[in-house]
Amino acid sequence: MAQYSYKARRRSGEVVQGILEGADRASVLTQIERLGLYPVTVEPAKAGAGGSKESARERWKAPVSTIVPPALRDLLQRRRKPKLQELATFTQQLANLLESGMPLTVALNSISHLETKGISPDVGKQLKQEVMEGKGLSEAMAKQSHIFSELYVNMVRAGEQSGALSQVLRRLGTHYERFAEVQSKFLSAMIYPAIVMCVGIVIVFCFMTFMLPKFLSIFQGLDARLPTSTQLLINVSNFFGHYWWVILLVLVVFVVIFERFKATQGGRLAIDRWKMNAPVVGKVVRLNLFAQFARVLSTLLQNGVPVLTALKITEKVVPNQIIRDAIARTREGVTDGKTIAEPLARSKIFPQLMLDLLKIGEDTGDVPGALDHVANTYENELTVALRVLTNLIEPALIILMAVGVGGLLFSVLSAMFAITSNVVR
Repeated sequence: MAQYSYKARRRSGEVVQGILEGADRASVLTQIERLGLYPVTVEPAKAGAGGSKESARERWKAPVSTIVPPALRDLLQRRRKPKLQELATFTQQLANLLESGMPLTVALNSISHLETKGISPDVGKQLKQEVMEGKGLSEAMAKQSHIFSELYVNMVRAGEQSGALSQVLRRLGTHYERFAEVQSKFLSAMIYPAIVMCVGIVIVFCFMTFMLPKFLSIFQGLDARLPTSTQLLINVSNFFGHYWWVILLVLVVFVVIFERFKATQGGRLAIDRWKMNAPVVGKVVRLNLFAQFARVLSTLLQNGVPVLTALKITEKVVPNQIIRDAIARTREGVTDGKTIAEPLARSKIFPQLMLDLLKIGEDTGDVPGALDHVANTYENELTVALRVLTNLIEPALIILMAVGVGGLLFSVLSAMFAITSNVVR
């Protein structure tokens, strides 16, 4: 089959380009349309160029990511794990290629030419090389653990064993898209409070650094008794000005001690327990953990992963030591021949609604479906809880900011009134 270089547009209008293999131009156009793209140009790839040569104007208009040297771009991409949405996009693209009828090696070659933000094109090339050497896709992905987690690898392995790799990849892409959506909702809920807090800190810093010294120079030239609030403000300003390094040192020591404490088993348990029981925020944390547990376990079981393996993977995925310990005890109970719901109930951590739905799923033989319903329920509750949390935090921060700035102004103005009254007398 010949190689064709193409340029196409996504639905968002973004231009993408790459190389596909096909019997003729019409088959390549069909592949592009199956990828959900709108073809612009399709030309035979020129030998020795890895595709059609771009003119100087095209290079100038190209995205920054195509101008950066490939070696440097790949190095920067390897330094971080891909985001959930980036991994979801990669997975969906690979599923699209396989569902279009492409062999696995051809699909991996094609995906190495597709522009996937956050994942180096060399990933597809390395996977293709491993598969061509006779290894399974899951085995090849396991060697790139910085990109593909144990959850990802085990689901792909289950898809290979069942002969439904494209369907498994589709479900896996949907799984990561759901988690990315939850993460996006949480970050969106925190944007406004973070902005208000940053603005408040900047205002206080500017006032203490630039405005307050000017007022102090006026007060020092007058032999007047200052109010207690003003004197306290002056003392705080002098302390920050002369002993800022002490504050910085205390912060550094606190961070080091906290990190050491968090690295211990008891520290992790104490911090995770506090997160789950914290006022207002604790409910959001619990809902997120329960939804994540149910979603991950449901996705694994739906794709044929054995129960014990699915519980072990879920234990590693959930970012809470208390939940992890409960899952570990559940695995021991399942090994003894018990159901999942019974050992989960003994931990007294999971809500009764989850346990009841899971018990019903065990009775009806549809545990993945029950867990999927649990995940949907808690994700919906999480959306509502995030909205409530945002509605509570916003006015609280505004009031706190108003009290802080108002206290600063009161301290300065009260001093001015005291000096003015002394002059009038």
